Amino acid sequence: MSDLPAISVIMPVYNAGAFLGAALESVLAQTFGDFEFIVIDDGSSDASPQVLREYAARDRRVRLTVRPNRGLTPTLNEGVSLARGEYVARMDCDDVSLPGRFQSQLDYLRADPGLVCVGGHFELIDERGRLLTRLRPPSDDATIQQLLLRGHTAICHPAAMMRRDAVVRVGGYDAYFKTTQDLDLWLRLGEIGRLGNVPEVVLKFRQHGGSVSETRGEEQRRFGREAVERAWKRRGITGGTFEAAQPWRPGSDRRSRHAFALRYGWWGFNSAARDTALAYGLKAVAIAPWKPAGWKLLAAALLKPMPKPVSDTPA
Repeated sequence: MSDLPAISVIMPVYNAGAFLGAALESVLAQTFGDFEFIVIDDGSSDASPQVLREYAARDRRVRLTVRPNRGLTPTLNEGVSLARGEYVARMDCDDVSLPGRFQSQLDYLRADPGLVCVGGHFELIDERGRLLTRLRPPSDDATIQQLLLRGHTAICHPAAMMRRDAVVRVGGYDAYFKTTQDLDLWLRLGEIGRLGNVPEVVLKFRQHGGSVSETRGEEQRRFGREAVERAWKRRGITGGTFEAAQPWRPGSDRRSRHAFALRYGWWGFNSAARDTALAYGLKAVAIAPWKPAGWKLLAAALLKPMPKPVSDTPA
């Protein structure tokens, strides 16, 4: 019997704050327990290293590295280089994996040797853990590949599980990409095998941290376009169409914050999450009390019966 774990979980950490404990606990509480947990603190200046050392002392599956900052992509590749499992699972330090995630994804991969990477359905939650909406990306390879080739990340990065040999075969994460490194990796993996998504919720993906600057957004679009254009060239595609993904977080201006409060609130309402709808209705009214849209959301959250959750929100 091999002493090697079946799965290597890779989690970069950088100033994870109050969310770190929940992320760690969600991995360590998985129903499938044959894994190593490779955690790399990438130069945090908060209490993250201390929290991580406490968990590493408690659970021998945690393999901890604490070092100065190098950035996300080098940290991900360092994790891949340390991995000993047949499969590599990604995890972020502010998200929450559902208890059966690893077992479901492992079953999916083992049932189809041609699959090289799977994600799954996931919930968007806010900084307080309130449900915003559920996202159900497609499960079939053809649709996933079509979305990727237009610039849509159809596999949620922290919800992904991959065959380690496939990741090594394509060269891991491309160090050139400071952002959208997942989109580039999925495109390259999709050239040596099939991609999929487990048709069940496997992760709670947290939205937090205030604004994303316009400079950062431009960088993401630029890297995303370049990843797609490289894939077009490798695959001999001419006349491809790039569709920049819409941001999921507000900017710093009042108009953007109001628009996102309304979006999050109606997402919550349609997901039958009254507390979410109320919280963001109040926020929309506070941001722009003269605009009727916030009052409409707040009234619906207070007075209307919760609808049945909508079937899908486009990823």
